[in-house]
Order: sequence, then structure tokens, then C-alpha cells
Amino acid sequence: MNGANALVETLLASGVRVCFANPGTSEMHFVAALDRHPEMRCILCLFEGGVSGAADGYYRMAGEVAATLLHLAPGFGNAFANLHNARKAQSGVLNIMGDHADYHLRFEAPLKGDTVGVSQAVSHWTRVCSEAGKVAQDAAEAVQAARAKGGQIATLILPANTAWEPATGHAVAAPPPALRRPSEAEVKAAARALRQPGAVLLVDGPVLFTDLGLLAKRLTKAAGARLMQPFFVSRFRRGAGAVRIERMAYRIEENLKLLQGAPALVLCGTTRPAGFFAYPGLPSTPDDPDTRLIDLCSRDMDIAWTLQALAAELGEAALGSEDFVSLDLPALPEGELTVTKVGEAIAALMPEDAVVVDEGISASYFLAPGLKRARGHDALTITGGSIGFGLPNAVGAAVACPDRKVVVLEGDGSGMYTLQSLWTMAREGLDVTVVIFANRGYQILRDELAAMGVNEVGRNAQRMFDVEGPALDWVALAQGHGVAGVRVADMAGFNTAFAEAMAQRGPRLIEVVC
Repeated sequence: MNGANALVETLLASGVRVCFANPGTSEMHFVAALDRHPEMRCILCLFEGGVSGAADGYYRMAGEVAATLLHLAPGFGNAFANLHNARKAQSGVLNIMGDHADYHLRFEAPLKGDTVGVSQAVSHWTRVCSEAGKVAQDAAEAVQAARAKGGQIATLILPANTAWEPATGHAVAAPPPALRRPSEAEVKAAARALRQPGAVLLVDGPVLFTDLGLLAKRLTKAAGARLMQPFFVSRFRRGAGAVRIERMAYRIEENLKLLQGAPALVLCGTTRPAGFFAYPGLPSTPDDPDTRLIDLCSRDMDIAWTLQALAAELGEAALGSEDFVSLDLPALPEGELTVTKVGEAIAALMPEDAVVVDEGISASYFLAPGLKRARGHDALTITGGSIGFGLPNAVGAAVACPDRKVVVLEGDGSGMYTLQSLWTMAREGLDVTVVIFANRGYQILRDELAAMGVNEVGRNAQRMFDVEGPALDWVALAQGHGVAGVRVADMAGFNTAFAEAMAQRGPRLIEVVC
């Protein structure tokens, strides 16, 4: 028994069954230990941002913590962007970061870096293991930390010698601490506020994809209040059968109108809404200055208990068909290809209970009307705004839900950040259909520049926004990673390609020229 074996056996004994990995030399003893335990599913990602994005997607859909295996500070740095998204999604992720042997750290070796500093910048919990005999207990506490408060980023830094030196055995993670709850007085005050005409209950977290949504709808209906959700959330139910919950918009101008005149805004499982960016002449937050803001229950508190307490104060109204989204499948569109039509075609062809990972960026606005009419499905969005989320998140979602179709809506610019995830989809045989919207540029940046009041674009700006000259060939890129790909330029081509993808298992890519 050495530290590496103690680590793997502790993870397994604590219920961690999947490890997304991109290891290096300092993790070789951990790799050897993983090899001795085939009951741990190890999935290689060819870039650390794919590792962290996959662990995020896995937690969103499985509700279980996966481990990552990352190589020193530079490897963790490569994983940082999607760890940021995971943190904003409240995903539980356990990072195992290898480091140089502790006695080697006094030398300025090429890969030496500030492992603690880079971890603490995004992790809720960080610890450096001091000796092999403490690996098991430290690992158990890391698992507990990742599961705490509804999901956290926990990082355990293991110097290489703690892997090869002797250890005594494994440990088992304790259950996470009980979640905090608001006081009785706070619940009563929120209930009084929600009884005011036009008051809003803004919810996030499991309310959006579990039966807690039914409870939230019943109590707001009893109070006469509006039920809303943020625009960017880790996961929400959409399409036929979903509880009707108003979704906030991306643009702050639209959200100002949505919240105008609301006497109270009660937050449950979320934070005060804010604009994605600051814009000249616009406020940072969309709530009306006269609206009373009540921060009742943060995302790391006991959301289920809070809603039950609110229901005890407000009562629960019976729900009718008007409170749920009815099935309204669009007809298959024909003719010239548009992004709006593609959304309708996806809705018409996508099976029940699919998982849609949405990083369409500028395309998402035009896809949404059709997707609302689809069969019931789960939607995952880019909670932290750090692009390169979609492809690896789909990897994690597909590992978590092998019997469900996963569809990725991906911009061509953002897709290039984590292109390597296609290879992992192919190697693992994941049932993922990737739809690339090839508008040959970062269209969202063009939109944001216009929002800043800049309407004339010169050569430098144009070359920073376009991804042409040469144009990206997504069919060739997919095939080079082992994924079958096809390019479509009209609706007949898209309808055929997407129908074929839905009828078969395994990864496929459709490049939509738009």
C-alpha cells in the first residue's frame, strides 16, 4: 500500500466512480494505482479544459462528484476556464493535482508553479498533502468538500513522493454537513412580500429540473406571484411537460422590462441578477430601484426546505394544464437554411428526454423558439460565460446518462477552444450529436461591439472577429478526431443528417453553414 493506492481506494470507497484525466509524470504512480482498480472508469481528455468541462457536465446530469487528474500548475491552469464555469454552475468537482516531490520544490524545475495560488483562485477548498500517511484522510475530506453546500470545487494537491511512499490504508468520506436554512422570520417576511401583486420568486438549482419546480409553481400560484429563472443556469427542464417558469433574457434592456414595477424580488437558490457586462448608460442590475430585494436562500443553502417552508406560509394551489408546456412539435421546415428553422427541425426530430448542451452563443437566441416546442428535455447552459464549455460538457453528460441522446449546439469559434473533446467522444463511443453553427466568426463579439455604441468596424476589428482565411473545415476536423461529419447548406440536408444522427448511436457532427 502506497499513497497512490490509498487515494484510489479512498475515492472508490467514498462513491467516486469516474476520473477524467490528463496526467503527467508527477502522476504516474496514481495512473498505476488506477490501473490496478478497473472499477474506476478512467477517461482520457486531450486537453485539461476538456477534463474540467467533462467533470462539470457529469455532475450536472448525475448529481455525483467525478475526479479529475491534472498535471501541476500549468495543467490546472489549462483547466481553469471550465472550472470557472463549474463553480458558477455549483457543480461538485474533485481535482487531484499532482506536484513535484516536496523535496524537489526548492529547485526551480521547469514545471514548478504556484499550485496553491492557481487552485485557490477557483476552488472553494484547497489542501496540500504533507505525507503519504495522510493521503487517504485528505482525499476523504476532499470528497466531502466537493459534495458540501450543494456542490463545490475541491482541489487536493499531492506531491509526487506522497504517491510512492508507504501508506496504511484507505478512508471513507463523511457525509457533507447539513445545509444552512433561513430563519422562520426570514421565511415569513418573504411570504408576505410574495403576496404583493406582481412580486417575483426567482429560483435556480434543482428547482429547475426536479419536482421542486412543481412545489415552487404551486406556492407562487397560491400567492399570485410570478415564478422566474435566470437566463444562464446549470440545468433546466424545457419542452413538453415542463413547468412553466419565465426565463430571464440575455440582454439587460429586456430584463429591465421584465422586472419593471415588481414590488418584491425574492431570491431562492440564486443571486441578484446582473448584466452580463456593464454597458454605457445602463444599470448593472435589472431590478427596479423601487423593488424590495429579499435574499432568502442562496444556492449553497437548503433550497428544498426553504420552498416547503414558504409553501407552509402561502399554501399550495392546484396546478392545471396551463401551468405546463404542452406538446407543440413544429413541422419539419423546408427550403433555405436559417438558424431559426434549424431550431424547429431539432425540436421536431429530437427524442424524448434528450440532453441539450447549449453553447450556440449568438445562434442560441434564434434556436430557442423552436426548442421550446420540443419533447421534454434537459438543457445545460454556459453558466460562467467562459467559452469552450459545450463539447467537454457534453462528454460528461453522455458519460452520466449513457441511455439518453446528447445534442450539442456549438458555435464554430467557441468550439475550437476544446476541439479535442471530439476524440474523447469517439474513443468512449459516446452518443453525442454535435451541431456546429459555422458563421465563420465570433458573431457575439460583433454584437457586443455594437452594444457598446461602436457601429463602424475597420480591418483590425474585422480580423479579430472573423475565423476565415482559411475557413475552418469542421467535417475534416471531426473526421480527424474519429467522428463522422457532414456539412449542410439547406434544410433538406440538415433534416436528413439530424434524423440519421437521432436514429443511430455514437458521436456525429453536423456543420451548419449559416
